[in-house]
Amino acid sequence: MDKREWLERNQVFVYGVALLVGLTAGLLSEPFGHIVEAWISPLLAVLLYGMFTLIPFLKLREALADGRFMVALLLTNFVLVPVAVGGLLRLFPQPEAVAIGVCLVLLTPCIDYVIVFTALGKGDAKAMTAATPVLFVAQMALLPLYLRLFAGDAAAGLMQIGPFIEAFLLLIALPLAAAILTQLWAKRGEASANGADAPSTVGPAESTEPARSAPDSVGTRVLEAAAWLPVPFMALVLVAVTASQIGRIADDPLPVLNVLPIYMLFMIVMPLIARTVGRLLRLDVGRGRALIFSSFTRNSLVVLPLALVLPGEAAGTAAAVIVAQTMIELIGELVYVRVVPKRLWRG
Repeated sequence: MDKREWLERNQVFVYGVALLVGLTAGLLSEPFGHIVEAWISPLLAVLLYGMFTLIPFLKLREALADGRFMVALLLTNFVLVPVAVGGLLRLFPQPEAVAIGVCLVLLTPCIDYVIVFTALGKGDAKAMTAATPVLFVAQMALLPLYLRLFAGDAAAGLMQIGPFIEAFLLLIALPLAAAILTQLWAKRGEASANGADAPSTVGPAESTEPARSAPDSVGTRVLEAAAWLPVPFMALVLVAVTASQIGRIADDPLPVLNVLPIYMLFMIVMPLIARTVGRLLRLDVGRGRALIFSSFTRNSLVVLPLALVLPGEAAGTAAAVIVAQTMIELIGELVYVRVVPKRLWRG
């Protein structure tokens, strides 16, 4: 196991340590929280670039070919999850800024570390990986509609169009475009290298030599280097976000306390709903487990920059609500990697 694989397998522990470091630093030093708050956006941009390079955007056809699994994912994440979130917000009504934070985080399925948790829970991580570009495109297209539908017109009005578009372009669209270009660069370099190293008919004397692998192109090396970015930069973002927001949470813990029942019920209800969908669509064991993990693992750090552009105190409130979901989710993941294969979807 190389160092990057070790890092990915132990990322839950790394994130837990990062949360503790951020919480401690933010509580002990308010100036430190203000300093690292300015670093959130640059760190997020690098993190998202690294995450997007791992998403197989060039294999969309392969993802769409797995029709039954794709239907299950889209139905669960973009029909049943919104119904559940709408019901929870009616059961536990929230102020506008809090409702936006809840919608941002719960209505966007995870596209990165859900793959790791799926693998730890003995699900089909390869199928989950192939589906990530479809999930990403769908959530970005549907999020504005869901915000207006579930957070209300007044809450949706807080999402000022100028800062929202700026954050989307700089922190999502730009890293996404850079990641796709990196993938294309690597693919073209590999094709050129394979063409240059194609075996030639030079005689029997050389046929006994071991075949050489094609040399890595510069694009391939850049893509491999980018694969190191997500875990350490996710940890740095968690430190920066928690250190900068914990002071606000400590001063006014009520918004976070009020959303805890929503997050905990979501973590309980969605796996059961996803299991029902998977059974009805007759998914196999690996894909059924992958569907369960996708149903409750959310895209918290990808939508965080959209919360940070809210005006005034709403930005801090929504960001704190999103960070709280991340903490609850990480605890839930540790439970579900054992419960899913042993109880929810046994082999």
